[in-house]
Amino acid sequence: MTRSPGRSAQPGAQQPSFPRRRSLVVRLTGVSLLIALASIAATAWLAVQTTTRAIQQEQGQALSGDATIYTELLGFAAANHTWDQVGPRLRALSEQTGRRVVLTTLDRRVLGDSGGAPVTLPVKATASVDPLHVDPVLLPEAGTSGIDPRAAGPFRLPPAEHEETTALATKAAACLASVGLPSQVRDSPSGRAQLTGLDPLSARYFAGKCGLFDLAVPTPTEQVALAALNEAVNRCLESQGAESVKLGLDLEVLGVPEQRPIQGCLDAARREQLTPYVAPPALLFTLGPGGSPLPTFTLSRENLTRILAVTGGVLVLAVALTALVARRLSRPLRALTEAAKQDRPAPVKSRDEVGYLAAAFNDLTARRERIEEQRKAMVSDIAHELRNPLNVIRGRLEAAEDGHLPFDRALTASLLEETVLLQHIVDDLQDLAAADAGQLRLHPEAVDAAELAGHVAAAHADRAAAAGVTLTVEALGEAALTADPVRLRQVVGNLVTNAIRHTPPGGRVTIRISSTVDAVTLAVADTGTGIAAEDRPHVFDRFWRAEKSRNRQTGGSGLGLAIVRHLVAAHGGTVDVESEVDVGSTFTVRLPKPDLSGADEVPASL
Repeated sequence: MTRSPGRSAQPGAQQPSFPRRRSLVVRLTGVSLLIALASIAATAWLAVQTTTRAIQQEQGQALSGDATIYTELLGFAAANHTWDQVGPRLRALSEQTGRRVVLTTLDRRVLGDSGGAPVTLPVKATASVDPLHVDPVLLPEAGTSGIDPRAAGPFRLPPAEHEETTALATKAAACLASVGLPSQVRDSPSGRAQLTGLDPLSARYFAGKCGLFDLAVPTPTEQVALAALNEAVNRCLESQGAESVKLGLDLEVLGVPEQRPIQGCLDAARREQLTPYVAPPALLFTLGPGGSPLPTFTLSRENLTRILAVTGGVLVLAVALTALVARRLSRPLRALTEAAKQDRPAPVKSRDEVGYLAAAFNDLTARRERIEEQRKAMVSDIAHELRNPLNVIRGRLEAAEDGHLPFDRALTASLLEETVLLQHIVDDLQDLAAADAGQLRLHPEAVDAAELAGHVAAAHADRAAAAGVTLTVEALGEAALTADPVRLRQVVGNLVTNAIRHTPPGGRVTIRISSTVDAVTLAVADTGTGIAAEDRPHVFDRFWRAEKSRNRQTGGSGLGLAIVRHLVAAHGGTVDVESEVDVGSTFTVRLPKPDLSGADEVPASL
């Protein structure tokens, strides 16, 4: 990313054109509008649901009152064969529910009224009161037969038999309580005493001991009623070609599997048997306290208009607020865009997503400027490094051309030395370029690190002797690994060359080789000038030298250690340095021992 000085936006520069629908303001407004619409719709839905629930609650209360009236009148009809004494019951129900209750025959002749002036009854009755034809929804206890279980009819016990069953039930309850089985004595609609709250399995176990079987024996009254019911049921079954059956006191078939026609015949026989004992069917009308029909809940036109007006006002307010928020949100983004066009830091300090984006943009701008400065410095360094050998070659060739230097073997040797130096710089730059591009390739094979260090020491022996430096190798144990021998020799060679260059005459350079289970260590130690603590983080930078001047008193292009770092990283290893001024430096390379024997050529991962 290169910065061009002439790219700053001019005040009159034309703004880039883009579709209006891609504008952030439009998109934010659209999204916010959708959110507002959804919110309004949800609010309206919740309001409707709340209102509906309130209406349903009111209607439920009304229905609960009607259900109470209906159930009470059914019980009266099941226990009385006429409606003559229903008046007090109607008045009590009216006081309890706040309704006016009117009861008529099927032809609308008034049987009873909870009070008040005569009124015109609605066309449709609230319910039909018939204990022999009960709606199971309004009275679930009636079951599928539709007969009110409170209609006992001929099964109703006289006082003597009631006392007898009560005594048996009380005795049985006491017996069961003595064995830890609590129960309660309750009267059925017929007046027969029954035990409730018992565990069926436990009660069956103690049935004989506690006289439960005696409690289940029909009384004389029940025997007569049950015999008449059996006769009626069997008469119905014979007319349908079915076998006769015998019913128990619980109206279940005894001894034979239940047959399909039995239920219909049983219901018909029970209605026939109970009809003389229950009140005739009647129509029930429940009205308001003054005799008016019960109110219904409707939404008037005024209320509907008011709801629509409020909804519209909320919508307009939501659109205005959304547009305002959208413009406010897009303001820092516009500032960020202007900063990007003018190639300057963005003046955005908010602590939100846009602020984070601006901080990242400013950090990117600062890093780009640093990279640009480094690029300029590197180009300058490369030009300087290449200029030195080229100037020497050119100067000596011109001197030879002018006759100031003889064109002899010494001149050609000098020119060759400078050419080799130039080639060395170009090769180093090429290696670094390949490393930066990820194209540095390795050819791994089995390598003995100690043997390789010996070869490097032999190759640099003359240079070390010329510098008055003692070069030795110390190998501790076997140091076999898999690596590219050429590149590894280049690593050790660069470190040895650097050490010799910075070690004064009489000093020592030592190559130490050691090995662990999973790594091989190559360390190059010298007794040279050392590196200051503040300079150590930069020793692997390109073209960096401890001395700031550009003279060649110590030689080198400043690329050797940078190449070492890349080559070591390509092998998956690490390199670090320990140094003390006027004591010496130690560069340590640690290489893992992966098995690369099956690879012929492996690209380096940098």
